[in-house]
Amino acid sequence: MICRITGLLETIDDGRAHLALDGGMVYEVLLPTFVAVRLGGSIGKTITLHTIHYLEGTSQGSTFTPRLAGFLSQGDKQFFELFTTVKGIGPRKALRALGMETGQIAGAIAERDVKLLQSLPEIGKRTAETIIVTLHGKVDSFITSAVYAQPAEGDAAPVARGPASEAVEVLVQLGESRNQAVQWVDQILTSNPDLADTEHIIELALRLRAGV
Repeated sequence: MICRITGLLETIDDGRAHLALDGGMVYEVLLPTFVAVRLGGSIGKTITLHTIHYLEGTSQGSTFTPRLAGFLSQGDKQFFELFTTVKGIGPRKALRALGMETGQIAGAIAERDVKLLQSLPEIGKRTAETIIVTLHGKVDSFITSAVYAQPAEGDAAPVARGPASEAVEVLVQLGESRNQAVQWVDQILTSNPDLADTEHIIELALRLRAGV
């Protein structure tokens, strides 16, 4: 089982990355749509991908081809594994469908936002509704990377950052959707990563709401 790979990113084409390892070996790694976009500026650089090794059925299931899918974080990999538990969404469809950051998709599921999920590649209304029914209540820890700290190596899920998580809850109590509150807090903490005061985070979020 290949669970992580580090190498030189040679190319990205049609969701497939070619990663060159020391010794001359080159791996083809399938990428979620949003990861392929994010890595577009990293050609020629050394990167690390968290990977899932699976078998893809071909010729009506009579033969199987090994595939390697890659993710930028352990959290993204875990979300992919959860996403593929939805009926009708296999690994290849999931890779194409994940056209937004994990946190945005998780937020849409938490908010039962069918329209946002429908905007994902290959996701129609019925599939969007199935995703919500299957995953609602299971995605809170994936909602954002800024509100949730990156897990330590081997941890199962991100750990909620106190002030950021508290700020989100206050904004929700003030009538904002959780998805919108998370996006504001994520934006604030991305620009101010050392900010640890809940009231200040809320103040900045309310400024964003007011367009200030």
